[in-house]
Amino acid sequence: MENKDTKADKREYTIKIIPHQGADVKSIRLPVRWLKYGAASLVAGALLFVGAFGYSAYSSYSLRSEAAQIDKLQQVNNIQQEQLLQLSKKASQLQDEVEQLGQIEQELRQITGVEGDAAGLEPAGNNGDGTHDGQGGPFGQQLKIENVTEALANLEQRVAERKASLQQLKEVMKEKQLMQEYQASVNASTPSIWPCSGDVSSPYGLRWGGSDYHPGIDIANDSGTPIVATADGVVTDAGWNSGGYGNMVDIDHGNGYMTRYAHAQSVAVAPGQTVKRGQIIAYMGSTGYSTGPHLHYEIRVNGQVVNPAGYL
Repeated sequence: MENKDTKADKREYTIKIIPHQGADVKSIRLPVRWLKYGAASLVAGALLFVGAFGYSAYSSYSLRSEAAQIDKLQQVNNIQQEQLLQLSKKASQLQDEVEQLGQIEQELRQITGVEGDAAGLEPAGNNGDGTHDGQGGPFGQQLKIENVTEALANLEQRVAERKASLQQLKEVMKEKQLMQEYQASVNASTPSIWPCSGDVSSPYGLRWGGSDYHPGIDIANDSGTPIVATADGVVTDAGWNSGGYGNMVDIDHGNGYMTRYAHAQSVAVAPGQTVKRGQIIAYMGSTGYSTGPHLHYEIRVNGQVVNPAGYL
């Protein structure tokens, strides 16, 4: 076997080159082993070339892919930064709104007298109670959209709670305002001042030995003494009364109150006219069933006469 292989290795191939014009023929001898080595080298070179080309192509693809991913990540990062900026602006606006609502609430609480510390909506550890331990420094949590979104949700909840508290305070204020307006209306419609100057010449109730019931009081003074409305109201009757009251003025004050001013020398108002407390409505005289200048003054509540002395 070794001899055959050795002989085979010694084989040669001859390549003859025959030029034109009768030049010498040239021969090139190529041993078989050289051809084998050359073929092996070509195969190895081809493999190396294919490997290098494949590696180069793979590296180029990887670089392009990584560049695309980096570009995509950069775009995502830019979008997130813009979102963070917008969320931060919204958080700042919400914080300002919370503070403004808190200030308004405190003012409303002072006006209404409703106790509280802005509905207790300040976050815990707000060092307003002296419990803050003095620690501080940079915010340790990484700033992310999730964190900012959570903070925004908390701020929005606080804004909603503030608005609900303000609504309650407004309702309290409205109730108080309505009560005040009603009370003012009642006060304005309640006879509460003297209708004229002078002295009481005849009291309310039984008189003349119990034979006569006097439904008002008589106030004596000089003829022409001004007579004023004792509360706000609307004149329902003004002029001569044939029943003995002479020149008379009746005023409806609302809330069941009515007053009568009789025996006047003259009247200064007309039916349907609105009058204010203290406004002159007539002048003292002695008309009708009267024995001298005086004012007969009556108060009726829901149609029933009452003692005017309790309202003077």
